[in-house]
Amino acid sequence: LSIRTLNVHGLNFPIKRYKVVKLIIKKHDPTIHCLQETLFTYKDVHRLKVKGWKKIFHASGNEKTTGVAILITDESQRLKIDKRDHHIMIQGSIQQENITIIKISVHPTLELPSI
Repeated sequence: LSIRTLNVHGLNFPIKRYKVVKLIIKKHDPTIHCLQETLFTYKDVHRLKVKGWKKIFHASGNEKTTGVAILITDESQRLKIDKRDHHIMIQGSIQQENITIIKISVHPTLELPSI
């Protein structure tokens, strides 16, 4: 089980998405990849679809100022998802390991979300 996290500072440009996917994610081939500052709204999530990633979870609210995503390559079992405007919490089992992953994205002017 390998987990990587990356602050992408926005993925709105196709060339940048290509570089993140091809040069970073596929090169290191983690089981779980967490992205920060995607700068997507809920309407842009389709841009995160990548061949080989089984599950993609994204939370950003309605603003293009924040955004977090969790991409999972492995077939997972019993994942429980709690997705709100600016955070994602995933609990479950991957490769027979119990995991809990929380990704929070907070704009400097917003209060921390209650989980």
